[in-house]
Amino acid sequence: MASSRSSLSQISKTVRFFSTSSAPKPSHHNHHSHNHTYSEPNSYIGSWEAPKNPKEAQRRLAQLRRDYAKQVKEVRKEYIKEVELMRLEKLRKDEAHKEALRLQTEERKRLKAEAAKARAQERQVAEQEFRETLLKERAEKLENWRMKEKLREEKKKEKNELLRRKSSLWVDQTGLEKKILEAIVDTTPL
Repeated sequence: MASSRSSLSQISKTVRFFSTSSAPKPSHHNHHSHNHTYSEPNSYIGSWEAPKNPKEAQRRLAQLRRDYAKQVKEVRKEYIKEVELMRLEKLRKDEAHKEALRLQTEERKRLKAEAAKARAQERQVAEQEFRETLLKERAEKLENWRMKEKLREEKKKEKNELLRRKSSLWVDQTGLEKKILEAIVDTTPL
């Protein structure tokens, strides 16, 4: 019983450890306070010791004001320089971005022109093949027509030759009238 309690308590401690052991993320404030660098202490703060003579106090106060005005003037100069540097850096970045966009546009146009050129070449090759196919078909049709005409001429010559051979068996002019008369007189019914 005691061993089971100790193992149970050990397990609960382990579970509690894992459930709470994840380190919390530092907030912005914590992160900032860890990384913040503080300015050097200012020599003016806590440096005033009241003199016994009021004129001396006024003179030292005027001197402090002049020194402070000089320091503010220097800080403003530094600020103006930093703002100008930031403006120039932004201008440089903008110009670089514009140049990158221009280069991308030119590259896109070049690729588009190359693609159009390739399509034009493909179209030209296809048209050339089509023309060659048409010429081939026309040549075949012409050859076929010539063969048919040749066969027609040969049949015509054969017919004429056959007719010429049979014509030797034909009747003379004088016998023609006699044959006609016989054909009229001796009609054979169909």
